[in-house]
Amino acid sequence: MRIHNFAAGPAALPLPVLERAREELVDYRGTGTSVLEMSHRSPAYDEIHQGAIAAVRRLMGVPEGWSVLLLHGGASLQFSMVPMNLMHPRRRADYVLTGSWAKKAAVEARREGEVRIAASTEADGFRRVPRGDELDVDPEADYLHLTTNNTIFGTQMRELPQAGGVPLVADMSSDVLSWPVPVERLGLLYAGAQKNLGPAGVTLVIVRDDLLERAPQGLATMLQYRTHAASDSLYNTPPTFAVYLMGLCLAWVEEQGGVAAMEAASRRKADTLYAAIDGSGFYRGTAEPASRSRMNVTFRLVDEALEKTFLAAAAEARPTRMVQLEGHRSVGGVRASLYNAVPQQAVDDLVAFLADFERRHG
Repeated sequence: MRIHNFAAGPAALPLPVLERAREELVDYRGTGTSVLEMSHRSPAYDEIHQGAIAAVRRLMGVPEGWSVLLLHGGASLQFSMVPMNLMHPRRRADYVLTGSWAKKAAVEARREGEVRIAASTEADGFRRVPRGDELDVDPEADYLHLTTNNTIFGTQMRELPQAGGVPLVADMSSDVLSWPVPVERLGLLYAGAQKNLGPAGVTLVIVRDDLLERAPQGLATMLQYRTHAASDSLYNTPPTFAVYLMGLCLAWVEEQGGVAAMEAASRRKADTLYAAIDGSGFYRGTAEPASRSRMNVTFRLVDEALEKTFLAAAAEARPTRMVQLEGHRSVGGVRASLYNAVPQQAVDDLVAFLADFERRHG
């Protein structure tokens, strides 16, 4: 029996996707080869590659004038590529600090130019995201960078801030495809695949075409967005199997009803779990209610000494074990990641376990 996997990433994948990949692993649709050993210049792989890009465009409503790129290096490489390409001509950018990954992005940007903090909730322990009236955007900034969901602290922005004419850059690694983001309001969006898009190994970038030419000509070829836009992300060998699995995940989302259906499911799952936490004096949420993430539900036991016992018991629960509930090592506690592939049944079973554990230890 499969377990309930609440991992923060690499995260759960839809079971039908895994089963389809198993069926096609040795012989992909009659080609006689696996995608793992297929040339990235072959017609079969080109269909996979272009199909994934087209599915992103459909699901996210990507308009004409924006390029969809499938790159290597994860979101962490984008921390550097964004300022390398976009921190021009003024060589200064605004950053919103809402957690550890936002801080790391700002550190990398400082290698390329001046970074100004437009808003930060670090003084509040990153328990919330900034309000709109706290955002101080430099109208001359090359871009404004924000992280929409913060996996470690369990907070989320579900509306894009107003930035005037300053291009918005959004790290959406952990909530892409979970709510209908207006891509037309963004200059650039990036997301590591291993939460909602597929397995680790491929990174989605959506960039407005007029921004492609900002990069200096002396920038290394592989670090230029325009290189990958001009070659349909086939300048070098792409992460072919990861792209294949991403395509299967995108098809699964479409079969479920698209992003609107994912948003409704995310709301149900998160509401179910937060209600159980809030209705108990035994558990306490760590994020302020107005900023709570639907992707990463973070909480503590009121008696924190019981947390190791809680995690061990969850991992051995019956009829279905529940694993990867540990909070990030930097903050501890408990974290249930409810990405698109995590079913409602997993949340219902977790809620039942919370009640049972409280009865036995409360």
